Amino acid sequence: MQQYRDCPQILRNFLTYHENIKGQSPLTIHEYYLDLRMFLRFLKLMRNEMPVDTDLDTIDIRDIDVAFLGTVTQSEIFDFLSYLANDRVARPDEAVPERGIEAASRARKLSAIKSFYKYLTVRTKQLSENPVADLEYPKLRKSLPKYLTMEESAALLKAVSGPNEKRDYAILMLFLNCGIRRSELVGLNLTDVYEDRIRVIGKGNKERFVYFGTACRKAIDAYLEERNQIELSDNRALFGSRDKNRISVTAVHRLVKKALLQAGLDSTQFSAHKLRHTAATMMLSGGVDVKTVQEVLGHENLNTTQIYTHIENTELKIASEANPLSKLDFSK
Repeated sequence: MQQYRDCPQILRNFLTYHENIKGQSPLTIHEYYLDLRMFLRFLKLMRNEMPVDTDLDTIDIRDIDVAFLGTVTQSEIFDFLSYLANDRVARPDEAVPERGIEAASRARKLSAIKSFYKYLTVRTKQLSENPVADLEYPKLRKSLPKYLTMEESAALLKAVSGPNEKRDYAILMLFLNCGIRRSELVGLNLTDVYEDRIRVIGKGNKERFVYFGTACRKAIDAYLEERNQIELSDNRALFGSRDKNRISVTAVHRLVKKALLQAGLDSTQFSAHKLRHTAATMMLSGGVDVKTVQEVLGHENLNTTQIYTHIENTELKIASEANPLSKLDFSK
C-alpha cells in the first residue's frame, strides 16, 4: 500500500480489506483509491472554503479520520455529484477540455463511496449512520455501442506505423480479435500466450481463455521477435513501454488514439473500449451465439452482452427468408 501513502489511514485500511479479504483485482483497488481520494479532496475543498478552481491534487487529505467521515452529509455528497456532472474536466489533455463527466463515470464514483460507507457502518461498525445508503445512481442513457465497420477496422490496422509498429499492431489485433479489456491487455504476461489462445485475468480476478486466429498469431509472433530482445523492469510483461516498464492503460489509450488518427478515423468517437465493441459485433454478425460471446468477453451477466444483438445478423435473415411461410401472402 506504499503507492497510497497520500491517503488517510482509514482509506488505506478500506483498500487493504478489499484487496486481502474481498479478493478484488489490483485495477478495482486502484479505481477505489482514485475515486475516494477525489471525493475526500473535494470535501476538504468545500469545508475549507478554498477557491473553486483550486487543483484537487494539491489538497492534503492524510489527516481525515472516522470522526470527519461521520460528519459528512447527504447534501455534501450531492454537491460532489453536481461537481462531477458540471465542473469536473473530462479530458484535460484536449485542446478545448469539456466540463462534466458522463453518467457512467459518476455512477462508478458513487458506487465507490457507497462501498466505503458500507465498510465503515456494516463491516467494521466504526460509524452508525450511512449518508449514501438511500442515494440513487445517476440514470444511465441506454445507447447502442459504437463500433468500427470491417472497412474501418482494416484501415486502422493498415495505418499502424512508427517505432513501435509491431507492438501496436499486435495490441490492435488482440483487441479486434479477442475483445479483451484494456486492463486485461496491460496485465498480460509472456506466459499467458499459448499456441492459439491467451489466458486473461478479468474482473474479480476471474481467469478465462480467449482464442485467436492465424492472423493474430502472426502479429504476436512478429512482436515477440522484438520483445525477446528487450529487458523490462517487470520482465514477465508481454507488452512494454519505451521507458522499459510494463505498458500502462494510459499508454494503450494513447496508441489507439494515434492509430485512429493515422487511419483518418474520428478519435473522439472511438477508443480501445470501442475496439472491444467491434470484436463483439463482428462475432455476432458472423453467426456466433450470444452465450459464446458472453464467455469470450468475460461478462458475468448475459444482459450485458445482449446490448450487441442489435446487429443485423445475416445468417438469421437468410434463415427467415428460407422459411416457406415467409412466401405466403394473402393480403388484398
